[in-house]
Amino acid sequence: MIEVKDLHKSFGKLHVLKGINFTAEQGEVVVIIGPSGMGKSTFLRCLNCIEFPEQGSIEIDGVILNVQKKNEKQIRALRQKSSMVFQNYNVFKNKTVLQNVMLPMTSVQKMKKEEAKEKALKYLEQVELLDKVDEYPSRLSGGQQQRVGIARAMAVNPKVILLDEPTSSLDPELVSGIQDILRNLANEHRRTMIIVTHEIKFAREIADRIIFMDEGRIVEEGTPEELFLNPKNERTRKFLEKIV
Repeated sequence: MIEVKDLHKSFGKLHVLKGINFTAEQGEVVVIIGPSGMGKSTFLRCLNCIEFPEQGSIEIDGVILNVQKKNEKQIRALRQKSSMVFQNYNVFKNKTVLQNVMLPMTSVQKMKKEEAKEKALKYLEQVELLDKVDEYPSRLSGGQQQRVGIARAMAVNPKVILLDEPTSSLDPELVSGIQDILRNLANEHRRTMIIVTHEIKFAREIADRIIFMDEGRIVEEGTPEELFLNPKNERTRKFLEKIV
């Protein structure tokens, strides 16, 4: 479903991703943990072609992007396979909740407005925002804005949903609501999801597989039980000792 080979990404002299090899199956929930600034978010942004690596290849649902031979057609095709939920919500302040969710369907997928509206309302119902469809983001809480972002990501029917610290900008009392929605996505919709988070309890509950990244590399991976209860790598053990 997803296969990444030898992915490298640098920002100037800073080598952020150092030969990432990664796979994920259809419907699998993979959670990436690790210290801040070690390449986790950059990896997600490369999968969605927000950032462009210098070396390697990315394959999602049969679409292959060879980084060194990339062209715009390949990039567009790969982007259509995934959608992203950002930690800072990334909603359009000048558009209503309904318009925010409809926009990628009408502008990118060229869907008719009535069909896009019908789909948008379905997903807004799933994130419990039907009563806010005509509100603007400035009148929403952080948790509500994040739910708009999740509904928008779902509405384009992606093969993969990429979530970059989806609860990190929220007040503690709002975190559980977003986590409940993501658990529902994972359990009922069986979407392939790649989640970067520092919420270890949430990671243990939702993940099929946990990946520990450090210094731009995948250090260790396994089921939640394997990685949290019996980590094999010394660096993983030291990290978990500080946070678990």
